[in-house]
Amino acid sequence: MEHRNISILGSTGSIGTQTLDVISDTHNIKINYLTTNSNVELLEEQCTLFTPKGVVISDYEAFKQFKTKTNFKGEIHFGDDGFNIVAAEKSTDLLISSLVGFAGVIPTLNAINNNIDVALANKETLVAAGEIINRAAKNNNVNIFPIDSEHSAIQQCLTGEKIGEVEKLILTASGGPFLDTPLEKFDSITIEDALNHPNWTMGSKITIDSATMMNKGLEVIEAYWLFGLPIEDIDVIIHPQSIIHSMIQFVDSSVKAQLGLPDMKVPIAYAINFPHHKPYPYKRMNLAEIGILTFFEPDFNKFPNLKLAYKALEKGGTSCCILNAVNEITVKKFLEGKICFNEISEINSLMLDKIETTNNPSIQDIIEADKNARIITNEYIKSTNGISK
Repeated sequence: MEHRNISILGSTGSIGTQTLDVISDTHNIKINYLTTNSNVELLEEQCTLFTPKGVVISDYEAFKQFKTKTNFKGEIHFGDDGFNIVAAEKSTDLLISSLVGFAGVIPTLNAINNNIDVALANKETLVAAGEIINRAAKNNNVNIFPIDSEHSAIQQCLTGEKIGEVEKLILTASGGPFLDTPLEKFDSITIEDALNHPNWTMGSKITIDSATMMNKGLEVIEAYWLFGLPIEDIDVIIHPQSIIHSMIQFVDSSVKAQLGLPDMKVPIAYAINFPHHKPYPYKRMNLAEIGILTFFEPDFNKFPNLKLAYKALEKGGTSCCILNAVNEITVKKFLEGKICFNEISEINSLMLDKIETTNNPSIQDIIEADKNARIITNEYIKSTNGISK
């Protein structure tokens, strides 16, 4: 069987390590490039196991350390120049884009412009630059395979269907750790509380986003660009068990859902093997054991970040990019103990209204909007020491 070449942006993160777990059970895949920010110890282990063509390290001190101490004999690259090499590698059949934050946007766009299919776990790529990414994918005849469990579910439900017969997309949300927490207690939520997700094991940034429901808001924006339905036809429903990963409703009122246990390896495997379901030794779902599936309307008063995502989509231009950048800063400041939990959404809302939007943006406009939003948000938090402190 002919092998496929895969590169992973962010191989030492949560999605990257799980992707390598999936690949370890797949015999016809060869690794071209692996990348990390600074976790060179894990990168060394991955190089030993998967013998990639090369690696990229974006933290300079970690890069120097790795070059000095490694036994790895392949290419060793640093920073943006290294990402450009990964994105230009013509032998790559699929790029797994799982960098955290805006850092994933440009390398992913470059890969698309070099005719490389993308399995996308980096939400910010479509959130910040959806129109540009879609245009590049169409112009270069490139496939984008979503790795988010919700978008993977929709893609699976759409296989064999006509998008014109779809009336509504329904994204499910676990509700995070604070589904039953009263709003008046949000001021006292700790970092540890917010990192304690009931169903999923993820990186710290996406876990906080899940706790504020910004994660679901970003997924609404992604769904808009991935599947092409109007904003008003993309709904969110709370489903605490995380068994139904998303649904589509057709014009004849029938509904199609994709179900499974909460395991990110399943959508990763589907993205790698699309459109096939290959055998994997993952735990099987037993609905009799699960027993009950429940559903609730989202509470926008408790989780205003979800409404902010719809607002940014409706504003258009660089609004989604701005919201994403501001949210990255507010989540970072919360994790550093600089602001309270509910200040994340309060500052996000304030900045979305305050920062000027550019319509019909170029990629340079997107980069500038991201940079500007971060500067303004950091300055605001510094000058006010948050809102309620």
